[in-house]
Amino acid sequence: MSERPWSGRRLHFVGIGGAGMSGWARAAAELGATVSGTDRADSPALERLRALGIDARAGHGAGNVPAGDDVEVVVSTAVPPGNPERVAAAERGLRVMPRAELLGELTALRRVIAVAGAHGKTTTTSMAAHVLLGAGLDPGYLIGGELRTTGTNAAWGSGEWLVVEADESDRSMLALHVDVAVLTNVELDHHATFGSLAELEADVRTFLAGAPLAVIWDRPELLALRSGPVVAYEARDVALAGGGSRFTWRGREVVLAVPGLHNARNAVAALEAAALAGAGEDAAVAAIATFRGAGRRFERLGESASGALVVDDYAHHPTEVAATIDAARTLGRPGRVWAVFQPHLFSRTERLAREFGAALARADAIAVLDVYPAREHAEDFPGVTGRLVAEAAADAAGGRPVYWLPGFADAERVLAPRLGPGDVALVLGAGDVDRLGRALVEP
Repeated sequence: MSERPWSGRRLHFVGIGGAGMSGWARAAAELGATVSGTDRADSPALERLRALGIDARAGHGAGNVPAGDDVEVVVSTAVPPGNPERVAAAERGLRVMPRAELLGELTALRRVIAVAGAHGKTTTTSMAAHVLLGAGLDPGYLIGGELRTTGTNAAWGSGEWLVVEADESDRSMLALHVDVAVLTNVELDHHATFGSLAELEADVRTFLAGAPLAVIWDRPELLALRSGPVVAYEARDVALAGGGSRFTWRGREVVLAVPGLHNARNAVAALEAAALAGAGEDAAVAAIATFRGAGRRFERLGESASGALVVDDYAHHPTEVAATIDAARTLGRPGRVWAVFQPHLFSRTERLAREFGAALARADAIAVLDVYPAREHAEDFPGVTGRLVAEAAADAAGGRPVYWLPGFADAERVLAPRLGPGDVALVLGAGDVDRLGRALVEP
């Protein structure tokens, strides 16, 4: 195969600044395509793409779609049908493809490890890519967050393997060509896509059936979704301490430098997948010991003026919130654990407010911000605000302090003087709550 099989191809990405789309744009450029794209606002992601020679612009408009009848337009799931570039492309008779189609094409070019699950996809994908890199296999990878090992969310690599996230939110996981399927867990999260857990499980069955090999968390309800060869994984003999863990894998002691039992499990999944891809066991164990995390996954931003450690995490489901709070307690810091939570999507907030409240109540002090709407609109969800989560947290917190702080300015003003030395402040959510976290860190 040519090293640049997409030479002569012209791809325009609408929503190019997204965590996934920016990576796929980078990969397309490495494959030889001429790449352009737009997003709602300028961002560091657009700046990084421009540094690669990609025409990445802020703002949407019909005139941004390049001239010519051979341009293919790739749209993210967040791009509505009325987007002017999408409309212009359709009027010109250009090919308009959802991101799933492009992912299908990318995964057809390599042998693929695809990681699926409600929680842990980005971290497990990052770990698998990191291990394969450390074992000298030079994989490609497409990750919905930055791989701190390399400072980027995507690369094509020169090896035979490609490591990708298999996303259920828009069913794009069903478009992938997969050799090793990894399943970390199954939990209903994307209520706009799936009407029931059974509906989601049906898609997971289809995803798993398409892969010759599978690595699945050792739970009977998950293993029942697979018929065919399977590696059932679990973290054994786990000792949590010092913000990391030690555990046993294939008779070897593994040292992990990221916290939490959930991350020990993620690491075992990644190690098993990497072994199936040809990584030597000793090399894999040595590599995972140097893993320092993925962007926005328990990412330590620094300390506040008062000496509190500020940690950013993408947790946006009750299970993830609870796991992140539990992980913070393994750091051994003497102060309180604060959970500062920005709900993501009105639909998720409406359905899971009580569950979010119960998860947040594991912290010593709680602050809840207003909802980050993403693709949804407040007028479609009357009465749904972050206050629902704050009230649920207050009900479950047993008298521990709960603050309802809708805006970032209020939150910074209230939190900054209350964070104490030795505290851990977790800023949690899939929106832009990391901006608040960076504001809390002493300049």
